[in-house]
Amino acid sequence: MNHLPETIEIETGPDPRASVIVLHGLGASGHDFEPFAQEIDLRAVGPVRWVFPHAPAMPVTINGGYSMPAWYDIRVDRSNEDEAGLRRSQALVNGLLAREQARGVPAGRTVLAGFSQGCAMALLTGLRYPQRLAGVAGMSGYLPLAKLLADERSAANADVPIWLGHGTQDEMVALPRAEATRDALQSLGYAVQWHSYPMGHTVCLEEVADLQRWLQQVLAA
Repeated sequence: MNHLPETIEIETGPDPRASVIVLHGLGASGHDFEPFAQEIDLRAVGPVRWVFPHAPAMPVTINGGYSMPAWYDIRVDRSNEDEAGLRRSQALVNGLLAREQARGVPAGRTVLAGFSQGCAMALLTGLRYPQRLAGVAGMSGYLPLAKLLADERSAANADVPIWLGHGTQDEMVALPRAEATRDALQSLGYAVQWHSYPMGHTVCLEEVADLQRWLQQVLAA
């Protein structure tokens, strides 16, 4: 049994009717996206539980083997993906999703979101999850293990709404890589809402506003 990662949790009211899990990027922590709980207005949805997990610390090759919070290793050769690390974190995120259901929020009322490495984990896990989610959102990231998705994807989430936002000047995950992710998902029939912004590897106010509108829509049911 995988131990669940430590999390920061903010409930906007008693007895949450929906959950949003937000996975941070490399070298960061759950605190990075904690402001979302105040910045994103989901009052129309009802009480929401925001879950901000902390990735475990591990050596990261691209940073000289220095240990830092990471969902998986990044090699110098980006095409050499850390499948074992990705799968370990996939199991952790599966555990977080299952815990929301155990606490009374069904998968269909849960959104899985992430930034950079967290975006990769949200796409990796959400599209393979056996129960239909409310949506999957990715910021400044890409689709990992892309060649395996067609065989491994979940029928339950074949039509899950996907929201993707990316900076046109992203210096960490180049725009063409994000566009390739969008195109790969669309070619498999996913409904992708795509947004690009004049920014680097970060988040901007316009992106938060667009994400808020999408969250209101997918959690309105």
